[in-house]
Amino acid sequence: MIFVSAFAKAETVAPTTLLNPQCAMCRAVLESEEDNSTAKGINNGIKYLMIIPYILVGGVFYFIYKSRKKDKEMGSEDSFSEN
Repeated sequence: MIFVSAFAKAETVAPTTLLNPQCAMCRAVLESEEDNSTAKGINNGIKYLMIIPYILVGGVFYFIYKSRKKDKEMGSEDSFSEN
């Protein structure tokens, strides 16, 4: 949440026309091509690089959820067997 608010403030201070996240060589290659195939490839690469951490974190949270759910079920069975 802090990162999002910091990013929003940075964008209001410096308009997007002044922000240049690409290196000079990448920008030159992407702007010089007519068919934009390299730009599409770079965009797809960015998407793949972004999705992998989300899948990994989602998997970790899924296994934590399943283990907690299993622990709760085991705990409720123990309480019934004691009575």
